[in-house]
Amino acid sequence: MDASNDADVRGEGRARAADGLWARPRIVLASASPRRRELLARAGLEFTIEPADVDETLAEFVDPRDAAVRLAERKARAVAERHRGAPVVVLGADTIVALPPGAGDRRWRLLGKPVDEADERAMLAALSGTRHAVITGVAVVRALDGASFSDAERTWVAMRVLVASEIDEYVASGEWRDKAGGYAIQETADRFVTGLEEGGFDNVVGLPVGLALGLLARAGSLPPGLADARAR
Repeated sequence: MDASNDADVRGEGRARAADGLWARPRIVLASASPRRRELLARAGLEFTIEPADVDETLAEFVDPRDAAVRLAERKARAVAERHRGAPVVVLGADTIVALPPGAGDRRWRLLGKPVDEADERAMLAALSGTRHAVITGVAVVRALDGASFSDAERTWVAMRVLVASEIDEYVASGEWRDKAGGYAIQETADRFVTGLEEGGFDNVVGLPVGLALGLLARAGSLPPGLADARAR
């Protein structure tokens, strides 16, 4: 965005805020994920979609919660920058699957999205028979003033032991593509899962809706009807 366009956006934002056309900021989801889109729509939110194109490399991180929150903030801020100065609120999210430290290893093993079939096969083999964490970081950034609100939710997932033929079948299905940890609990991979603890099912799918609504409320962008429902 050049300087003149940037100034126009800021000016438009101030003018519309001043004349009351936007009493509440417009919500933008910084994700192309159909799962997050569906979860937000089911919650009754109206929003537009603008995927963020940011580096999601996990190698720089040690703690899974820190990684999820910082990547969610990175996504939300990248999209908010496109609307700098305008009455827009951007919601970003990032989900990470993490294996807790084991014997002789004090570091979490962080799993993002598998890059190919070999990577997917390795992820499923690593998760087989484990109790692992699914952490989704959520960030809301106000484009008008750059204010950021963020948090994360964790769900512990118990997965039964998978036999080689099951892994082969799941890899061949292609269902794992673009899924953190290489499986989709909302689709056929629910047969691998034996239990959830702490966080909710929606968190494992990719967006803890209650947490997201709470952050939008803090940012001043939750519609009155939804805000009233949360208060009850």
